Amino acid sequence: MMLPRHGVVLVAAVLATAAAGAQRLVVPLTASAARDGHVDFELKVERAGRYRVEIRVVSATPGTEVWIEDYVGNPDGRSYDITGPVALGATPSTVTRVGSPLDVGTHELRFHHRGGNLAIEDVTFVMERPHTTTPTTMVQRTEGSTWTLVYSDEFEGDGPIDASRWTADIGDWGWGNRELQCYTEGRTENARRENGNLVIEARKGDLDKPWTSARLTTRGKVSFLYGRIDVRAKVPAMDGAWSAGWLLGDAYIDEKSWPYCGEIDVLEGVGREIDDATGDGINHASCHTRAYYFKQGNHISTQRPVADMADQFHVYSLEWLKDRVTVRIDDEAYYVYDKTNGPLEWPFDQPQNLVLNLAIGGGMGGEVANGADRARFVVDYVRVYGRQ
Repeated sequence: MMLPRHGVVLVAAVLATAAAGAQRLVVPLTASAARDGHVDFELKVERAGRYRVEIRVVSATPGTEVWIEDYVGNPDGRSYDITGPVALGATPSTVTRVGSPLDVGTHELRFHHRGGNLAIEDVTFVMERPHTTTPTTMVQRTEGSTWTLVYSDEFEGDGPIDASRWTADIGDWGWGNRELQCYTEGRTENARRENGNLVIEARKGDLDKPWTSARLTTRGKVSFLYGRIDVRAKVPAMDGAWSAGWLLGDAYIDEKSWPYCGEIDVLEGVGREIDDATGDGINHASCHTRAYYFKQGNHISTQRPVADMADQFHVYSLEWLKDRVTVRIDDEAYYVYDKTNGPLEWPFDQPQNLVLNLAIGGGMGGEVANGADRARFVVDYVRVYGRQ
């Protein structure tokens, strides 16, 4: 089968035997091509989850780049990148990306290649982790005069994170933004309790990856609806570091879920905006919905200067009511989102899970500083309140 320069070929996915009950899907893209092009194919997914993508390369011009796009021809005109760019080296070889999200159903995918001659044998999708529905939603009261603590993680002591509270996302598929890091699970090198704080540490060249880091989420443990959420944290000043404390709709399964599921960015700081001498930086507060999101250039966002956000703890707060979202820093309100005309503007009447992560590079993180090899995002606590 030839990969056309700019053409479409549909092939059926073959269900193969997989270990431990995991779904394994093999796409026989036996092909060869010169320079730039793509091939389209269909993939039938029977179980939602995070998949490892294996591309078996017969031969390739060194430096040839490949990547896989999901939901080709979607009505939103989006490009759903589920592997990030993979630069090919010595061949024959098998190159992999871990953590690509896939929902149940038939996916129309596109295999992109550019920059050289290429011959591949097949592409295989192997289930790494099934999608887990979050069993518990905490719905907070929004009437009353006093915020009362209903949930927290104080990260007391030293050692691994509390796995009963947090799910560690895994993978190096680029996370929709072509980020550089591979998120790991169960490694105190990347996520740990240290002196009563959560430390998320990004490390260069770790595990033979460009970078490793951690992304912790309450998905699969507990989700939240309304209330006040406080994150007390300080962020790294390294160029290329991208720290975040945010909420993602519990309805997220794969990239097509977003931004319909909703996203609220409470703490979002990038190292290139932080003054190395003073630690002063900028926090970005945003909401992403189908009506307003950054990939169509109209998301509603506000930036606020923060004094010494790199070396001093600040409290980044979300006040989430039934008709508006307010973000505060050290209890000073500076951002409001109040677009409530239907689910495309207001998906925030549905549960969201909390996410803490440290990304490297990507669209917002930008270029990584030369010589940088460590970055630490430190969180003192996470607290959730309801009104009384």
